[in-house]
Amino acid sequence: MEQNNKKLSILSQIKLFESLPSHIIHEIEQLANGSNLNAYPKKTIIQTPGTEKTGLSFVIAGKLRSYKTDSDGKQYTVCILSDGGMFGEVESFSLGIGGTYVETMEETMIYSIPAEQFEPLLSKYSELALRFLSEMSKRLREQAELAEKLVFRDLRGKVLYFLNRLSKKFSIEENGYLKIDIPLTHQELANMIGATREAVSLTLQELSNEGIIVTSRRMVMIHIEKVMKELS
Repeated sequence: MEQNNKKLSILSQIKLFESLPSHIIHEIEQLANGSNLNAYPKKTIIQTPGTEKTGLSFVIAGKLRSYKTDSDGKQYTVCILSDGGMFGEVESFSLGIGGTYVETMEETMIYSIPAEQFEPLLSKYSELALRFLSEMSKRLREQAELAEKLVFRDLRGKVLYFLNRLSKKFSIEENGYLKIDIPLTHQELANMIGATREAVSLTLQELSNEGIIVTSRRMVMIHIEKVMKELS
């Protein structure tokens, strides 16, 4: 009974499985065993280009960053995943982070299901396949938008766009500001948008002087109205 409750607890934290019929959930439960759940320390690289494994992985707790590097070694963030997020691929679907590095941003727990175990369920249940198709389409739209914004905006625009993007997923509202709930150094932000730390620090200082953001050690708050006005 305890083992079954543990499986249910894990599955309940995966957004993709919410409100699925009980018989589908039951079959997914049967795939679970102790080796499916792994904890990783902060700053652990769990995937590099060319080392991708088939199968699906779900973030139970923590945060991951998927990124690519250019010929100069600059990093460009593809996506950030938090609790309930998923990555990987099976024969029918790819969630868009093949050819990337995947690194933990904090201590992270990941639940994995091998492709050979999960693929039959996608073929068997159209409800499950449609959810994956919807998630895949959403992820591709987000990645296309991110790539466009980071290519065509100047550094100030890139910083504001990315901070605003982070605030939509990871923030707490405080007195007209959104406090980004991720410990974020200037170097880490620079890595996310493919810029130098020095240039990002200068831009953040300018934005702070203008009251658009508030920064302190490893913390950023953005002024909701001012940021939206500048990005519009």
